[in-house]
Amino acid sequence: MKNVIAAAALSLVLSDFAYANEQRDEAMMKITPSTLTDADIQAVSPALARFGREAISNDLWQRDALSARDRSIVTMAMLIARNQPEELKHYIAVALDSGVTPAEVSEIITHLAFYAGWPNAMSAVSVAKAIFEARGVTAESLPAASPTLLPLNEQVEKQRADTVEKNVGPISPGLVKFTADPLFLDLWQRPALTPRDRSLVTVSALIAAGQSAQIGYHLNRAMDNGLSAEEAGEVVAQAAFYAGWPNAFTAAPVVGEVLRSRESKTE
Repeated sequence: MKNVIAAAALSLVLSDFAYANEQRDEAMMKITPSTLTDADIQAVSPALARFGREAISNDLWQRDALSARDRSIVTMAMLIARNQPEELKHYIAVALDSGVTPAEVSEIITHLAFYAGWPNAMSAVSVAKAIFEARGVTAESLPAASPTLLPLNEQVEKQRADTVEKNVGPISPGLVKFTADPLFLDLWQRPALTPRDRSLVTVSALIAAGQSAQIGYHLNRAMDNGLSAEEAGEVVAQAAFYAGWPNAFTAAPVVGEVLRSRESKTE
């Protein structure tokens, strides 16, 4: 009898949790596309206001190829990579409301200091600090400066290190050094983001910055870490609106080549 009651209680908890997640995703999908109000945008461009409502709020953010949480992470990464603090303010709030934790926001900014540049990360810090203060986020909620790191895949790291040493070592020993530590031996092993989410952030930032030469390696890594082909394609669609059509179309052939290559290896 006790087992039956316990099972029923667990079922009720799981049902409530699923309902809460569903409600949160539904609320999050009804986002406004900008820090600016619809009226503000209409005062300058009624057409732009219409595109924002119809294409971004009512279509793009309704698509289920990416979860609301993942779409928020992708958008944040793109805005940080492009140093767009006004819109970042809005989308950090959207991310927090869609289930991204303050610790994850913090770690995304930390990660992008290396992939989008220190100044862009400092700009994002200024934006996030104000939002954290307004929401009562304290230092105790944020990732430790020097946490216990995730286990290192020694084989993958050796392949990466050998490739970098061969291609970059004769040109810039300093870059080889810093690419090993702190980049791959420290930053990539921090536990505040899952390997899949860290890769998702990286790929999103590279697409937004037009860094097509780097996308292939990191997309393969992302898919090794659990990103699906459908999700990869949807990141490109998201980029069209938040980084511009040229960057999305620059990324699309690279993403396509990675997907075809991986598919051929499974046949």
